[in-house]
Amino acid sequence: MRAIVFEEFGEPAAVLRVADRPIPSPGPGEVLVRMSAAPINPSDLMNVRGMYARRPELPATPGFEGAGVVESAGPGMFGKFLVGRRVAPLNSRTGSWGEYAVVSARQAIPLSNRLPLDQAAMFFVNPATAYIMTRRILAVPRNEWLLQTAAGSALGRMIIRLGKRFGFRTLNIVRRQEQAAELMALGGDIVIAASARDLREKVQHATKGSGVRFAVDPVAGETGSAVVSCLSPGGRLLLYGSLSGQNLSISPRELIAAAPTIEGFWLGNWMNRQGLVGKLRLVRALTKLILEGVLASEVAVSFSLDSIGEAVTAAERVGRTGKILLKIDST
Repeated sequence: MRAIVFEEFGEPAAVLRVADRPIPSPGPGEVLVRMSAAPINPSDLMNVRGMYARRPELPATPGFEGAGVVESAGPGMFGKFLVGRRVAPLNSRTGSWGEYAVVSARQAIPLSNRLPLDQAAMFFVNPATAYIMTRRILAVPRNEWLLQTAAGSALGRMIIRLGKRFGFRTLNIVRRQEQAAELMALGGDIVIAASARDLREKVQHATKGSGVRFAVDPVAGETGSAVVSCLSPGGRLLLYGSLSGQNLSISPRELIAAAPTIEGFWLGNWMNRQGLVGKLRLVRALTKLILEGVLASEVAVSFSLDSIGEAVTAAERVGRTGKILLKIDST
């Protein structure tokens, strides 16, 4: 099989290459998935740089999500039930940027054939994260404010559409003013171009001094720390990334006075805690919202495995709209 591999941590365009690898064999309770397509997500590139929470054993193949068809199964009834079915493998071991991947049968999530391939390939990381955070964990009520940083990202745009769909209001923080009009047209209630230094002042002005009860942040560092200061007493911040590579720095007095709740969210851990019935209910909800367009992912451009250098460079281009997709199955 052909797969993207890296033998050392570093800049993705420099360390990633196409290599011939043995096709992995599924063990007990596992399935072999013939991959069709996979997106390039920020978490994938952090993994290549060695900045992700769990470092892989090298050499490794990147890719935490994608879509494919189960070709064979190891011992176990559940895996045999999946043979021939399209699935989204939640891939933490063999990586999805290759022609084949082995995953636990319980981590191979059956997908509807009504979903176009590109939407199937991007089914989990962004759609599931946006939906679970806003509807399951924070359960933001109608007419309540949700503040989000990195609002111009693919996931941020999904949260804006979820707000319109379920009736909560979004206060969207971006770095560049030129993003504001686009996100307002998408349905963002307020869009603010702000830095960590003036974030609290601008949010307080927008909310007439009340702050916000709910917030989500994938940046951490100075930005995430500033978000804490925007919370109203008893507010909740959900951290789902660390794009800045920096720690939070929060005044103890701020914590004592406002008593906010600061929580972390990692999709893989959340999914591992769900039973089969819960996962299937989630899949149905996500499928419906993707087909409605609420959680649909936009594709900027697709690349083959042979163009991996161009693909990862395009994925990190400032101002890019839409995901970069790897088309793996050439048939």
